[in-house]
Amino acid sequence: MSRLIVLASRSPRRKYLLELLNLKFSIESSSCDETYSNNEQPSDIVQNLALHKAMDVSEGKFSSLVIGADTLVVDNEKILGKPNSADEAKSMLAKLSDDRHKVLTGVALVKTDSEGNILQKETFVEETIVYFGKLTSEEINDYVQDGSPMDKAGSYGIQDDWGAIFVKRIEGDYYNVVGLPLYALYQHLKEFAPEFLSHNSDPPKDE
Repeated sequence: MSRLIVLASRSPRRKYLLELLNLKFSIESSSCDETYSNNEQPSDIVQNLALHKAMDVSEGKFSSLVIGADTLVVDNEKILGKPNSADEAKSMLAKLSDDRHKVLTGVALVKTDSEGNILQKETFVEETIVYFGKLTSEEINDYVQDGSPMDKAGSYGIQDDWGAIFVKRIEGDYYNVVGLPLYALYQHLKEFAPEFLSHNSDPPKDE
C-alpha cells in the first residue's frame, strides 16, 4: 500500500531539514488562521498552531502522515513572532542583543487511513536556549536591510550569514532553532509512524 508523507509548510528551511532524514515527501502549505492569544503559554501556542496546520492539510489525504510545525522566539516571557516591518525587526534584534532567549518549535503528526479519516494525532514541543552577543546598530541595520529577518520569528535566522555571527552559543538542538527539531522528530516518528519510515526511506548509498 502506498503511503505518503506531507510536510504542511512551504518553508525552505523545514524542507531542507526534513530531507536530512532521507524521507520522500511532498509539500503543501496550510491556509488556516495562525493567530493566537498572548494569554496562552508559548509551548501550547506552537503545538496548537502546528496541529491546526497539519489538520488543515490532512483533509482529503489518504494513507498519509502529515507533519506540521510552528516556531516562536520568547524573550523574557514575551513572544516574538515574525516582524511586520523593518523597524520592528530592528527593535526585536536590539532586545535580543547581549542576552539569552528561548526558541520553541511545536510539531504535530497526523495520520490518516485509506479513506482519509484521521487515525491518530500527536504533538510535542522542543526548546532551545540561544545566547546572543552584543549587537551594534550598524550590524542590526545591515542585517535588516538585507531582508533576511522578515520571514523569521524573532527577526533572525541562525543559519543566515549574519544571523550566525550573532549567536554566541546555544543549549539544545541547533536544528530546532532553524525550524524543525530533527532528533526529537525522528524519535517520535519511530514510535508514532514506523511504517512510514520503512516505506519512505531509501537505503544508504555506498560511497
